[in-house]
Amino acid sequence: MSCGIRRQVATEKTIYDTDDPAIWINPNDASKSIVFGTDKNTNGAIYAFDLDGKIIEDKTIRGLKRPNNVDLEYGFKLNDSVKTDVIAFTERENKQIRLFSVPDMKPLDQGGFKVFEDAKIPEGNLPMGIALYKSPVTKKLYAIVGRKTGPKKGYLYQYLLTSERLGVKAKLIRKFGAFSGQKEIEAIAVDDTEGYVYYSDEGACIRKYYAEPEKGDKELACFGGEFFKDDIEGIAIAKYEDRGFLIVSNQQAHTFNIFDLKTNAFVKELNLGTVETDGCDVTTANLGDKFPNGLFVSMNNKRNFFYHDLSKLKLVE
Repeated sequence: MSCGIRRQVATEKTIYDTDDPAIWINPNDASKSIVFGTDKNTNGAIYAFDLDGKIIEDKTIRGLKRPNNVDLEYGFKLNDSVKTDVIAFTERENKQIRLFSVPDMKPLDQGGFKVFEDAKIPEGNLPMGIALYKSPVTKKLYAIVGRKTGPKKGYLYQYLLTSERLGVKAKLIRKFGAFSGQKEIEAIAVDDTEGYVYYSDEGACIRKYYAEPEKGDKELACFGGEFFKDDIEGIAIAKYEDRGFLIVSNQQAHTFNIFDLKTNAFVKELNLGTVETDGCDVTTANLGDKFPNGLFVSMNNKRNFFYHDLSKLKLVE
C-alpha cells in the first residue's frame, strides 16, 4: 500500500510533452539552482526552471527535434585551465545526442553527436535515455545512451566525451546491456562514486552493470520487476553518508518504488501525486530555504514537473 505525499511546487507548463528532468546545483548559491526538463516533440525544448517552478527563458533551449532524456555532470575539462558543468540530452529525430555548457547554455558539440550508426533494425538508431558518468579514477566523462529498440545483447552504447583542439568529440567505447525484448529501455542512472549504472528494462527488471568500461560487461543484478504494475520507468539515485536509495517510477500505478542502493531490496512505495511519470531526478544537497533537505523532481503528464522536499519522502528518519 502506498502513502500519498502532496507536492510542494508544480512547474509552469511546457508546450508539448514533458518527459525527464535533471537538477543542476549552483555552486555559488544553491538557492539559485536550476531544474532542466525535456519537452518531447518535433519542435521540442530543454526547459530551465527555477526552484519556484518558473521558466527561465534565457536558459531554455528551443527548436530541438524530439529531445527525450537529459542528464548533467560537473567539471568537464575543456582545456588545461577551463572546466564547465554540462548537460547532455538525446535528440531522437536527429539520431544524436547534444552537449551544452551550464549555466551559460553554449553548445559544445558542433551540432550534435550521431549515435547507434551501425543499427540494423528499424528504430534501432533512435536515442531515448541518457546518463553521464564521470569516472572517479580517470576523470573521463562518458555518455551512456539507450534507444527505442535494439538487440537482446549490447542494447546500450557508451561514448567517451573528450575535448580536443577542434572541439568536443564523442567516441564509441563499448556496447553492453541485456534487453528482455518486451518493451524498451529508456531510463538510465549512474552512481558515479561507486561506478554502477542502473537502467529500466521496462517489461522485466532494473538491471545493474559496471559503469567503468574496463570492468567488463557482466550483469550484476536484475531485480524489482515484481513490484511494478506495468512499465518500469524513471530512475533517480539518492545518496546519504551511510545509505543510498533508488527511486523508480511505477508508471501505470502512478507511484514510485524505493529500493536500497546497496542490497537492491524493496523498501516501500510512495504516491507523490504525479500521473504516468516517465523521468525523475533527486539531490540530497541543501538548496536553501525552499528545499533545505534536498529535492526530488518528477515528471507529470499534465506538461509539468512536481518538486518535493526530499524529507517528505522519509527515506531516512
